[in-house]
Amino acid sequence: MTEVTIEPNQGNSSHHLLRRDVRFLTTILGEVLIHQGGQELLSLVEQIREMSKTLRASYEQALFQDFKTVVRSLSPEDRHNVIRAFAIYFQLVNIAEQNHRIRRKRDYERSAGEKIQRESIEGIIAELHKDNVPPSELQDILQTISLELVMTAHPTEATRRVVLEIHQRIASDVMKLDNPSLTNREREQLREKLVSEVLTLWQTDELRDRKPTVLDEVRNGLYYFDETLFDVLPEVYQELERCLNKYYPDVDWHVPTFLRFGSWIGGDRDGNPSVTAQITWETLTMHRQLALQKYEQQLDELMNHLSFSTNIVKVTPELLASIESDKEHIRLKSEDVWRNDNEPYRIKLKYMVEKIINAQSHGTKNSQAKYTTPEQFLEDLWLIDRSLRSHYAGYTADIYIRKLIRQVELFGFHLAGLDVRQHSKEHEAAMSEILAKMNIVDNYAALSEQEKIKLLSDLLLDPRPLMSPYLEYSESTLEVINVYKTIKAAQAEFGRKCITTYLISMTQGASDLLEVMVLGKEVGLYRREADGTVHCTLQPAPLFETIDDLHAAPGIMETVFNIAAYRNSIPDFNHIQEIMLGYSDSNKDGGVITANWELRVALKEITKVAKRHQVKLKFFHGRGGALGRGGMPLNRSILAQPPETIGGGIKITEQGEVLSSRYALKGIAYRSLEQATSALIASAHLSKHEQVNSNEHDYEVIMKSISEQAQTKYQDLIFRDPDFYTFFKESTPLPEIGELNIGSRPAKRKGSDRFEDLRAIPWVFGWTQSRYLLPAWYAAGSGLQTFYQGKPDNLETLRQMYVSWSFFSSMIDNLQMALGKADLLIAKEYSQMSSNQDAAKRIFDQINDEYELTSQLILQITGQNEILDNQQVIQESIKLRNPYVDPLSYLQVQLLTELRSQPDNSSETTELLREVLLTINGIAAGLRNTG
Repeated sequence: MTEVTIEPNQGNSSHHLLRRDVRFLTTILGEVLIHQGGQELLSLVEQIREMSKTLRASYEQALFQDFKTVVRSLSPEDRHNVIRAFAIYFQLVNIAEQNHRIRRKRDYERSAGEKIQRESIEGIIAELHKDNVPPSELQDILQTISLELVMTAHPTEATRRVVLEIHQRIASDVMKLDNPSLTNREREQLREKLVSEVLTLWQTDELRDRKPTVLDEVRNGLYYFDETLFDVLPEVYQELERCLNKYYPDVDWHVPTFLRFGSWIGGDRDGNPSVTAQITWETLTMHRQLALQKYEQQLDELMNHLSFSTNIVKVTPELLASIESDKEHIRLKSEDVWRNDNEPYRIKLKYMVEKIINAQSHGTKNSQAKYTTPEQFLEDLWLIDRSLRSHYAGYTADIYIRKLIRQVELFGFHLAGLDVRQHSKEHEAAMSEILAKMNIVDNYAALSEQEKIKLLSDLLLDPRPLMSPYLEYSESTLEVINVYKTIKAAQAEFGRKCITTYLISMTQGASDLLEVMVLGKEVGLYRREADGTVHCTLQPAPLFETIDDLHAAPGIMETVFNIAAYRNSIPDFNHIQEIMLGYSDSNKDGGVITANWELRVALKEITKVAKRHQVKLKFFHGRGGALGRGGMPLNRSILAQPPETIGGGIKITEQGEVLSSRYALKGIAYRSLEQATSALIASAHLSKHEQVNSNEHDYEVIMKSISEQAQTKYQDLIFRDPDFYTFFKESTPLPEIGELNIGSRPAKRKGSDRFEDLRAIPWVFGWTQSRYLLPAWYAAGSGLQTFYQGKPDNLETLRQMYVSWSFFSSMIDNLQMALGKADLLIAKEYSQMSSNQDAAKRIFDQINDEYELTSQLILQITGQNEILDNQQVIQESIKLRNPYVDPLSYLQVQLLTELRSQPDNSSETTELLREVLLTINGIAAGLRNTG
């Protein structure tokens, strides 16, 4: 296939290397197509590509009809091969782009001293040094910042694990092309290997034949720890310490743990009945197994580097004493004993490996023969570190021991903190049954909110248990309470850090938090001593999702902070209360403008409440990968937060295709985390020196009115148009997305067909596939228009807001991104599938009018000639990708039309559905987005 240039030619050699890689990979794909389907297949693919490209360059109705005729006339076999050819094409181009990002990073590093890469760790430290920020302030920043990235199993990763592994091998081999010392024969061998990999990709099924189980999803999450994060995270810390030592050499720096990963996978039971207490326990066990396995590998590797002999150097007496103690308590197999008594480090490492192995086994009764805590492991590592430095082997200690120490500090024996999440109604139902059986109240659910708060507060003060072992409870109630028992047992087995947060979906009142605390009290997770002292090891964290919930959030937190039984638990969490904000459901509920505005208002108002009560807040931002679910680059999502709201730390969800795009390759993972670190330090510094925009209050008043009008416009269509939901289901591949087998969780929270019960992921996924991207921009134009009203002075105010107010400029630029990716010409083809064409035309015209209005206003506000003129690399990438995505979209419409016309249980249904799913994967790869 013919190459596509992803970035505009900027005249640098690095750019030419990207073009080389794209040309190289697409040429190989062309050879594979000929090999598999003959020259006829390649010619057919090229014909469709050229027609699509010509249409994009200059639209003509006659050519458009010819193009659709060619697409519709394909035989089933040709259609299948064309779909796969375009889909794999995008996979290869995406690999080339990712490698190019790594290459550019290396280009900057090669020119160290000449230029520093933007958004790098060295960039922010050098900037602070240039601004005369004292080391004491930097130390204070490092002590207070915190970023936790939380993997979730939200079903938006359409690519199979085996396909991702092929991608990784291709990426590694293509990067080797940069090696100038390769011989001609080595280049030939490399090319032969890549042909084999692309052929393997062609002959590998992209589609899963079954839904993944929860434990499959756990394994997929652990893949990123195993392949990249275990090594990359310590490298981020090492780079930060290197830069601090370079610019502030008079300070002995040891950066505290501020950046870590967590997970929901195996703990998120909201709407997923497959996540049970037993699954959560198995998840934690798998976490520990991987952590200990990685440590065992690291210790084995250290054996090759710590061959220091006492014939030459003198080690510390404490090292020798620890070896004697190990010999006394640990019995090694004869073949495991290190025979050379003059190499004490290797002897010590043999015993340390045995203690790591024994840490995984309950059969080892002697506690001194195993590590029972990561702190014990760290003691031995620090002991080795001190001994190495005593005989001037500090270089070895810095390179090998300090990295392993950092890994243990980061991952412990639990690998990653696991969050548990459940819907508030599940707790209410369990509480109702428990209280009724104990004759405390007949119908807890029917109580008013104030009555619930009073009752639950009293129960927290009452030392007596609520449940009786002599009473029978429903299966659902037992499962709820078993989760708490599992958490209690897990904290004892895996360490307290393994689970510390319990997230409550659809929090709508203070009672939702108190219920979790009362249920936790039942198993000892909350304990009140006779003197009134409270001990708590599990914190309820509210999740505010809808617009109404965001409005209620400050009042709810005010209420719980005023309840002594609750407020007294917060010191056990370093005086920090975690609060989660949902970007997906708030967007689905109120539209993108209103969601962004209300989230900002909620952030600031909740922060004020917490400050009055001397509580620090850790905000957990539930962002998806797509623009309609709060998606944006990691560093921008950090910088988008009001600086005063980051004091207690930040958590952000990382899910679906975001995981593979950011963390599948070490170079990309490092760059993403480096940018996040730079943004976090910059934001923390800004919070200490915040410059108040004198016009911000006026801007907020304007923004409030814009949001109100946008919400009305949005909800008029989404909620108040009786034909809209049917239009959505029929004009997008929504029903078929559920067949994609990309997650263990159902697409709906309940078994109903109500719009309110549809999850935000398939909502966004459907609009993305059909090229509307409606959740990411709809109603923005009407909102802006309500202030502009054609008045030049008002337009000038909007322009000033864009230039001087970061919130507004970020919002406008995200709208540009969405509008740039949307394509209403192709979206109109999807609308033709609707059974009610009168309603479909009315709704489509309304969407199209809003698209045109929004585009026009954004161009007026920004002063640009075209959408995304301010981000020309992305603008060019979208323009150049579209001709390759378009054929897949037209094929998808054709296939959906045929599929939906088939009678139930038709023999053709299975094959047509499979073709539809292949187009879904291809479009997702082309747009680099699912849901």
